[in-house]
Amino acid sequence: MIQKLFPLDKNYILRQAQTAMEDRMLDLMVFELKRSYTSLYNPLMLMDNTFNQILDAYDFPKDRLKIIYHQLCGVYRYKFGSNQLELLFDGRTHLDKFQEDWSGQLTAWIRELGQHEQYVKTILRMTVLFDTESRAEWSENQCKAFINQYFDLKIIKRKGELKLKTA
Repeated sequence: MIQKLFPLDKNYILRQAQTAMEDRMLDLMVFELKRSYTSLYNPLMLMDNTFNQILDAYDFPKDRLKIIYHQLCGVYRYKFGSNQLELLFDGRTHLDKFQEDWSGQLTAWIRELGQHEQYVKTILRMTVLFDTESRAEWSENQCKAFINQYFDLKIIKRKGELKLKTA
């Protein structure tokens, strides 16, 4: 993680909290994805080949899922990471508070996104139902575009920096 000038900047602490929770949150994303697939496409839980493959898949490339996770991290920092003057009086550190807030918000977002077929299909194609690299890359781009549209964001790249703007 790159720290520039102020090590106690809340955005650095928030990014550190999100990075520390990455593995656990990726597992949560896969669990909620399987749950969303079941509720959208197989509510009776009838066992067929695809459903078995989805339920039994634990070994798949997670690099594309990490990209989606980092995109959601960026959206969260953009929308909620600007309170530099917050004081805590309950004895917790800002890292603990940010981890708790981030996990709650990510869980809510994943459940909301899991109600949309486009999100579920694209995440499945690039993780649990991974077959080729080109399909996974296409699915990743579709998922990123869907997330930007869902959160009403435009990402503008200028001089190597990504800037988020509300559309």
